[in-house]
Amino acid sequence: MNQFASLPGDISVSFEFFPPKTEKMEAQLWDAITQLEPLAPSFVSVTYGAGGSTRERTHATVARLVKETALVPAAHLTCVGASKGEIAEVAQQYWDAGVRHIVALRGDPPAEAGGKFVAHPDGYASAAELVEGLARQHPFELSVAAYPEVHPDAADAKADLDNLKRKLDAGAARAITQFFFSAEAYFRFLDASLAAGISVPIVPGIMPVTSFAAIRRMSGNTQIPPSMERMFEGLDDRPGPRALVAATAAVDLCRQLYAGGVRDFHFYTLNRAEQAYAICHLLGLRPKDEPA
Repeated sequence: MNQFASLPGDISVSFEFFPPKTEKMEAQLWDAITQLEPLAPSFVSVTYGAGGSTRERTHATVARLVKETALVPAAHLTCVGASKGEIAEVAQQYWDAGVRHIVALRGDPPAEAGGKFVAHPDGYASAAELVEGLARQHPFELSVAAYPEVHPDAADAKADLDNLKRKLDAGAARAITQFFFSAEAYFRFLDASLAAGISVPIVPGIMPVTSFAAIRRMSGNTQIPPSMERMFEGLDDRPGPRALVAATAAVDLCRQLYAGGVRDFHFYTLNRAEQAYAICHLLGLRPKDEPA
């Protein structure tokens, strides 16, 4: 681990959480927040599902973050299953709660839609339209999603990049990538983005593997390297060793990104702190009240 010993901790991090469904999950979420808050993340995002109950849980989580922590919350907001008026109402509730940062997404269609996104008759048809609408409503800081290995619904890489540019031109300040497992894929995407005239930060989204079977299901167009398949072979029923291997794999990816000049990382925590904290530690980041 000597390769990490001299890293100065000159990185900025952010963390993604999801709103809890039960009291036990709520306790786990706030334990993770308590552990990660001392790393002084630039913001923490909270995911959002279409529908009343999940919408309310997201709002309750971000409102509590505002009231009880020094963290800057970013609330996710999607186009799925809602009119422009309903979305404006949710955005207003966030603004009134003190939330100034929104992660604006088209959103995944519900399972009953057969996997195909269909815009609400009175809603936004794309994330670019959503960004434009939110920017008109309040001076929110807006983040959007980017896909280093192309969104599954995109016709091709150029169409996907054109869509990203539309979202940024509509008023987004940064893009956060879908998780990926190849530093080369990220750097190729950065080069293509620069060539397309995109100059805003494109923050890599890092997903430590908690379940390799789940990663296979969620990957979409994301390539899983054969070497990674071999690393996790036989570990599906061994959570302890799997967590150690997952941390090693994520740290190696972050090391490659750091060596390529990346200093801003976004971690998909799945409401667990240990792996994200360990990766930050190995990148030289320390709690703000401790010496580096």
